[in-house]
Amino acid sequence: MKRASVEIAGQVVAPGEHKTIVLPVPDTSLRQGSGMPVHVWHGRREGPSLFITAAIHGDELNGIETVRRLINLKRLKSMAGTLYAVPVVNIYGFTSNSRYLPDRRDLNRFFPGKTGGSLASELANVLFENVVERCQYGIDLHTGSNHRKNLPHLRGNMDDEVVRNMAEAFGAPLALTLSGTEGTLRYTAEEQGVKILLFEAGESLRFDEFSIRAGVRGITSVMEHLGMLTPRKKTKRKRIPMQVAHDRTWCRANASGLFKAKVKLGQRVDKGEPLGAILDPYGSHSAIVESPKNGVVIGVQSLPTVYKGDAVMHIACFEALAKAEASVDRFSEIIMDEEFIS
Repeated sequence: MKRASVEIAGQVVAPGEHKTIVLPVPDTSLRQGSGMPVHVWHGRREGPSLFITAAIHGDELNGIETVRRLINLKRLKSMAGTLYAVPVVNIYGFTSNSRYLPDRRDLNRFFPGKTGGSLASELANVLFENVVERCQYGIDLHTGSNHRKNLPHLRGNMDDEVVRNMAEAFGAPLALTLSGTEGTLRYTAEEQGVKILLFEAGESLRFDEFSIRAGVRGITSVMEHLGMLTPRKKTKRKRIPMQVAHDRTWCRANASGLFKAKVKLGQRVDKGEPLGAILDPYGSHSAIVESPKNGVVIGVQSLPTVYKGDAVMHIACFEALAKAEASVDRFSEIIMDEEFIS
């Protein structure tokens, strides 16, 4: 029996077709019309439905390039199931290089949204009703915020066997088991029964080639795991053991000034070890920031100027610290050495 077509926003996508459908969203203040483009790949063969979302925060650019490279892969022409790829969710924040919407709301606190509400509610509702509710699986792409750079890692409910298997297929070295915050896409999708991963990598307003490669590699690996793509025979991917953190903590500035980091992303640190110093811009005085726990650095402040209480480093804690550090090192080697197909 021939596979049924899918209809989205009044447009029909037949089996074997790829269409870019622009979902109508509220106009900008110039009343020139706005839309949220969604790439829909509808395979000839039956299979699961997967969504990929990027730029829910408008300044998170790595995910946009990751989706661009993904939808240009020739492999998708023979895929099974249906892929919904949204390169820019927060189109308003993207055009102004802002994390937020024009009214300063964080879109990732308004899912599932509703019609007749705020701009955030309207936009969240468009994505949720037209894309998320159609899918059994999802991958949401993010970067660090507020001048912080994140080591590539996954977040999700790693106690869920299906999610854990997706994460292991993705291939990132580290993962955090975190309860989603109410109103976020991940929390709301999970409430609907969607199995979802969140991929954090890089920093806002910057392209990071390492993070982008890791994202494309991870998404296609998950699609292979779900049976949407046929695994490549000639380029079998190397796997590393994923380490799941049992705890995490933010290291905060104990004084205001200029922060100079001593350790790097992915580095193992011990409790009490100096992570960096906060320098007095007018003199020689400095305050040392020490690690409160044993762990691996997964996030670091990239802007030197800090105020007392600012989060300057994010530490993830693991039962086997040496294995976690080794997984990060091996992952770095694999991503940059592996042939990349754009």
